[in-house]
Amino acid sequence: MLDLTADLSPDRGPSSVAPEWQDPSRYWPRLSAATGHLPAPVAVIDRDALQHNAMDLLVRAGGLPIRVASKSVRVRAVLDAVLALPGYRGILAFTLAEALWLAETHDDIVIGYPTVDRVALTELFSSEGAARRITLMVDDPVHLDIVDSVAPAGSRPDIRVAIDADASWRSATLGHIGVRRSALFSAGEVAAFARQIVRRPGFTLVGLQMYEAQIAGQGDDAGPDAPLIRFVQSRSRAELRERRAAIVAALSDVAPLEFLNGGGTGSLEFTGSDESLTEASAGSGLLGGHLFDGYRSFRPAPASAFAFDVVRRPAVDIATVLGGGWIASGPALASRQPLPVWPQGLRTLAREAAGEVQTPLQGRAATGLGIGDRVWFRHSKSGEPAERIDRYHLVSGDEVVDELPTYRGEGKAFL
Repeated sequence: MLDLTADLSPDRGPSSVAPEWQDPSRYWPRLSAATGHLPAPVAVIDRDALQHNAMDLLVRAGGLPIRVASKSVRVRAVLDAVLALPGYRGILAFTLAEALWLAETHDDIVIGYPTVDRVALTELFSSEGAARRITLMVDDPVHLDIVDSVAPAGSRPDIRVAIDADASWRSATLGHIGVRRSALFSAGEVAAFARQIVRRPGFTLVGLQMYEAQIAGQGDDAGPDAPLIRFVQSRSRAELRERRAAIVAALSDVAPLEFLNGGGTGSLEFTGSDESLTEASAGSGLLGGHLFDGYRSFRPAPASAFAFDVVRRPAVDIATVLGGGWIASGPALASRQPLPVWPQGLRTLAREAAGEVQTPLQGRAATGLGIGDRVWFRHSKSGEPAERIDRYHLVSGDEVVDELPTYRGEGKAFL
C-alpha cells in the first residue's frame, strides 16, 4: 500500500544530504537495479520523490487546499495516498464516467470539463449518493438543457454544477493568450449565466473554476523566449487577479458558493496569493514531468519514469529502443515528447523523434549502448503514460515494494 504520510514527523528535522534525484549518476542506476528483472517497457514511481513533490506543492500553494487533478495521475493508489495528506482536498476529474467510478470511494469530485454523456448522466441520476458527491462543470445553457433532456427536474436529484470561466489574457497587441475553454470572460457574463442557473429548478450552483493555463502550463525559464514569457505572465497575473475578484464579487450576489478554484502546477504561488480563491488544483507536479523543469520558482523531482530496451544498432552512433512514442497532449513540439535522461547525453533524431514502435537515439552515450541495454525516459506531463501501461512499479530505496495499477490496469479507459 502506498503511504505518503510516513516520515513526515516535524521532529525529523531537515536532512543535510541532497535528494538522490539531484544526482543522476545515483538515481537512475538505482532504478535500473531495482527493476532489472522486469521486462521493458517498465514504468516506475519513486516513493520518496513522489512524497517530496506532494509536500512541495503544498508549500508553494501557501496554505490553500489543493484539489488533485486526476487527469495528470490516473492511478487510484496515488490519488488515495495524496488525498490522505493534510492540505489536499477533493478530486478534479476529467469525465463523468470517471467521476462515477471514483465516487464509489471519494465524496468530493468536481469534473473539470462539461459533459454531454447521456449514459453517464442517466447513471448519475440513478444515485442520490453520486449526485451529492459529484459536481458538473458548465459554461453554456445548452449544458443544462442536455441534463434536462435526459431527466427533467423533479424526476432526478438536484444536480450540483460549477461555472467554468475563461482565465486567459486578451492582449490588445498579442491577442488571445491561453487555452480555449469557456466563452464566459467578464464578471457580467459569468453573473448573468449564474442567474440562469439559480432560476432553473433541479440545479444547485456550488462553485467557480478559472484555470490560468498561460501561467500554470508555460515555463518561464526556458529558451530565448523566456523574457517575453515572463512579461506576458506578469501582465496576465495582474489582469486576472483584478478580473477574478470582480467575478467572485458578482457571484456572491447571486448564490453562496462552496469553492472558488484556480491554479495548476506551474502557478501555485500566484494561486495561493489570490484572496479570491478557496482552493487550487494541481496534478502533473506530483509525478514531475520534464515540462516543469523550465520554471524559475520550482523544480519537481522526477517521481515517475519509464524505460525501454535497446533492440537495434543501425549505425555506430545510433541506438534504437523498442517503443518510446508516449507523447503528451498539446502542440506537437519537443516539449511534449518524452525525454531520454539516462544514460546522459542521448537525444532523439530530428526526422523521427519518439516513435510508437521504435525510437532511434543519438548522442555521446549512444555509441556505448549495446543491444539489451536499458534507457530511461521522463514524460513531458504526467497522466498520459497511464493510458499505455497497466501498472507502475513502486520503488522505495533499492527495491520494488508494490505494483500500482493504472486506470487501464483496472480495465478503465475514459479518454
